[in-house]
Amino acid sequence: MVPRRALPNPDTAPAAMQRTIRAHVDHQAAHRPAATYLIAPETGRRMSFGALQSASRRLTHSLLARGMAPGDKVALLMPNGYQTCRLFVGIMYGGFCATPINLLAQASQLAYVLEHCDARLVFVSPDQLGRLNEALAGISRQIEVVVCHPDVEEFIEGAETGSGLPPLDEDAAALLMYTSGTTGKPKGVVLTHRSVVAGGEYVSRAHELTAADRVMAVLPLYHINAQIVTATAPLVHGGSLVLPQRFSASTFWETVAAQRCTWINVVPTIIAYLLNGATPKDKGLDTSAVRFCRSASAPLAPSHHRAFEDKFGIGIIETMGLTETAAPCFTNPLDPARRKIGSPGQAWGNEAMIIDAAGNPLAACQTGEIMVRGDNVMQCYYKNPEETAKNITADGWLHTGDLGYLDEDGFVFVTGRLKELIIKGGENIAPREIDEALLKHPALLEAAAVGIPDDNYGQEIMACVVLKPDQACTEEELRKYCEGALGNYKTPRQFRFVQELPKGPSGKVQRLKLLELLAPATQAASR
Repeated sequence: MVPRRALPNPDTAPAAMQRTIRAHVDHQAAHRPAATYLIAPETGRRMSFGALQSASRRLTHSLLARGMAPGDKVALLMPNGYQTCRLFVGIMYGGFCATPINLLAQASQLAYVLEHCDARLVFVSPDQLGRLNEALAGISRQIEVVVCHPDVEEFIEGAETGSGLPPLDEDAAALLMYTSGTTGKPKGVVLTHRSVVAGGEYVSRAHELTAADRVMAVLPLYHINAQIVTATAPLVHGGSLVLPQRFSASTFWETVAAQRCTWINVVPTIIAYLLNGATPKDKGLDTSAVRFCRSASAPLAPSHHRAFEDKFGIGIIETMGLTETAAPCFTNPLDPARRKIGSPGQAWGNEAMIIDAAGNPLAACQTGEIMVRGDNVMQCYYKNPEETAKNITADGWLHTGDLGYLDEDGFVFVTGRLKELIIKGGENIAPREIDEALLKHPALLEAAAVGIPDDNYGQEIMACVVLKPDQACTEEELRKYCEGALGNYKTPRQFRFVQELPKGPSGKVQRLKLLELLAPATQAASR
């Protein structure tokens, strides 16, 4: 376990402070009320820590006046924006449980989440109201709906003064997040204030962030990465975030330069798109303030890692996290000389170990399931004690479902997901190994390998690929390329050229959903 380090910023909350969102907002507002917390680049609006505290108190009293009680679930169905971020923090500040809903959720999933989470109120943007009403039509329970634009200065009614704020402690539920649910019903992950703040602490300490730091935050606020890494961590270290309404490759570097961002938080898909664009230097932009790029939420191909650093001159810190661990659980060191390409780093703040199928700890460099334990780990799966017991051991270890190993230095190397492992003729093949080989092909933008049924081997390999713009390649060319890079046994039997790969909100490829989408063609080809 990595020992806790003293934070390098005197304005950062002391370690003894209670781990609640309210405590950290109040601390920053008391010590630095005029300092910027949030910037909305499209409008130029800025929110100070003092303004965040005031808005959070007003929201609390407004929700209490509506009959809400501490612990009640408040859902958000809104894209990124000034108002969205203010509501997200304010809900937790008041002692209510925030439930941001994935805007990409299918109609059936949206209805399921709204029913399952027991939300009493939903904040919704005008463009999502139609979908929400359709989902609510099948729910008998009364749910209040408040329509508000995601990026406005005006705030909902409510006075800052009142009868006082309800009590709040570290064990109170702060977030209820739903997993992607590609293999069944989405699971609700309950994260306490302790877990949420611990995630923000781990990010702040690992990257030695201070009040002078400003992050380019382009990931959606309905995803755990954005919620913890870019919205919560600044509450801990006193920094700020720049929150565009959406990611745009054409304006990304302009915004980074104009707002003097010191770090950027992205996912591998964004890195792939940026690699196909111009550099800041080509555009005459000054991005010298950027100290590093943080990549998370999905494995980063080493070829893309090196290409990004070579092209932009910005070092990448690859990390790893789960919804169940309040985002970060592994990170590479800040020192470039100590980073390992191909690894999301070492356990930071939490503990990690590798176990075999029988639950026995494995030695260094032996592959098994990755386990994590720490204050950042979820409290439970909401209304699902069976899954909770299955995934969290009696002594607090979380089953991540990821396969990998720890090397002699404690760096984790992820080889795949237990449910996504390809077993061909009894041999385990990690899909990521196939992905990384394909991504070195100059014509490919993205690639994802999956296992498909086969009468002879049990499973065969299929690779779905996305071509770069203005590039062409045949299946035969890819097959020959893979035979040279992977050998005959690991060369995909089938290749499918697709326009895009199905991804979750973090940009992680959903392999099992890819199988569902291609099921008819796959079954026909395997006969």
